[in-house]
Amino acid sequence: MKILLAVDGSKNSLDAVKCVIEHGDWYQGTPEVELLYVHLPLPKLPSMGKVVSHAQIDRYYREEGEAALAQAEKLLERAGVRHRTALLVGKPAETIVKHARAARADLIVVGNQGRGAVGNLLIGSVASRVLQLADLPVMLVK
Repeated sequence: MKILLAVDGSKNSLDAVKCVIEHGDWYQGTPEVELLYVHLPLPKLPSMGKVVSHAQIDRYYREEGEAALAQAEKLLERAGVRHRTALLVGKPAETIVKHARAARADLIVVGNQGRGAVGNLLIGSVASRVLQLADLPVMLVK
């Protein structure tokens, strides 16, 4: 089973990591886990390239992603769960679902933030959007 575990460094996303670890007996065999962090693209401002290089922006994305993944990786490593990581840039929900399809994941696991607009009081806006877009099972962890 391939599990795409989308994290953002929040407590809720770490709870999702813990859930995958604690319920390892739910899966037939050892699951393949891919940790995914998606960074929103920086706004494109006129003449931004004169001040900030592509290399600097790429480094920023990488550093932010590594920081967001660090705790999740530690939890998986301590539990002996082998995993890979991916850092992507894009709209979070759309990028998560697109990457899950490309990676042929069997399950998407996300933490439920629950901090969106009024219509998303119980389900966070990214989690809600992943549910809308995904054509494979999604597990929300609160």
